Amino acid sequence: MAKALTGLAAKAPGLIKGVVDYSTPKLNTFWHYARVELTPPTPADIPKITQGLNSLVKSARTGKWKEVPVKEAWLNTLITAEIAFWFFVGECIGKGTIVGYQV
Repeated sequence: MAKALTGLAAKAPGLIKGVVDYSTPKLNTFWHYARVELTPPTPADIPKITQGLNSLVKSARTGKWKEVPVKEAWLNTLITAEIAFWFFVGECIGKGTIVGYQV
């Protein structure tokens, strides 16, 4: 048993270096996109958001949503499902349980 631990301790620096070398590019990519995508909206983004909402309301009134290609409609369905999924995950995290609220 002691011999196995000694062998593992001897290999540990090489294993740690391998893990760091493997994960560094992936973490750099993650942090790059996290800084861009996970930031809250700035005041400069507000006009774009209101323009997008107005466009959405206008297309709903005119019936333009009926002319969406199947590929885009499927993509919109997946995005809606993802938003709903993260909402429910956040609810479960917030209430601390999967079923019901603790009263």
